[in-house]
Amino acid sequence: MAEESGIPAQRRCAHYLEGIVSSASDRLNTRVLEGMHNKIKVLKRMRYGDRDKACFFLKIKDTFPGKAR
Repeated sequence: MAEESGIPAQRRCAHYLEGIVSSASDRLNTRVLEGMHNKIKVLKRMRYGDRDKACFFLKIKDTFPGKAR
């Protein structure tokens, strides 16, 4: 509909529609991602010397019990 309207500003915004809708539906912004990254770094420091990667990834999954996508 934006393409058919002939309004240049609307036509430009139509290209960003997918990102706008994704941003509104997924509440993951950079603050949340930075916080998650920091928690993972803390877990990594706490587990220094442990070589069991499977256990480390299970600990990460346990720290962030979100819904599966």
